[in-house]
Amino acid sequence: MEKKMTRVLTVLSAADKWTRADGSTYDTGIWAEEFILMDEALINAGFSVDLATPGGVSPTIDALSLDTKIIGPETAERYREYLAQNAKRLNNPLVLADIDPDQFDAIVIPGGHGPVEDLYKDPDMGRILVRANTASKLIAAVCHGPAALLAASDENGWPFAGRRMTSFTDEEEIEFGTAANAPWLLADSLRKRGAVFEQGPNWGSYVVRDGNLLTGQNPTSTAALAEAVIGALR
Repeated sequence: MEKKMTRVLTVLSAADKWTRADGSTYDTGIWAEEFILMDEALINAGFSVDLATPGGVSPTIDALSLDTKIIGPETAERYREYLAQNAKRLNNPLVLADIDPDQFDAIVIPGGHGPVEDLYKDPDMGRILVRANTASKLIAAVCHGPAALLAASDENGWPFAGRRMTSFTDEEEIEFGTAANAPWLLADSLRKRGAVFEQGPNWGSYVVRDGNLLTGQNPTSTAALAEAVIGALR
């Protein structure tokens, strides 16, 4: 009997702006490293990876995440090549509302500030996460990706209350320069909802696993999170 291929759904934000506390907007989207390193690792591991966004909108890659001053010219070139090679997938994502989570073995959510604009309150994101969590399917999110967990709600409240997790920290948000005018801070919000929040040093790789929930603190954590996801799925 032929072994069924492992299927992963990567949910990407459709936002290209982050609405700030004063009503201004900040250009944002997906952080390239968080999508690319995870996507590449999962595909190289032999998994099938589908992409989905709210409304099936083509996601925006945060321009800062491709800035040579931040990631260096070689990495920027490699990331741009990967994005170009996968342009067809990125330009034609599945519609989040149409997703049946029972068809997937894992739900993966990269960050960038996009998820704190749309995924954190998206009802379909919440529906998918509740169903996946109830079925003990793997859920993995990195950096601002765990904002999506805030969309989940069931008859008992927040299904991730009491779970160990990490995300982009309040300290990192301050250091990055985006905390002062933020409408809310992610780590603070997760703690207030009942998460058992853990963190490592700023900008260092840090991954937390609590059963079927795997989270990474920041972009640097993506590679280690991808390894943990692959190990868990195997």
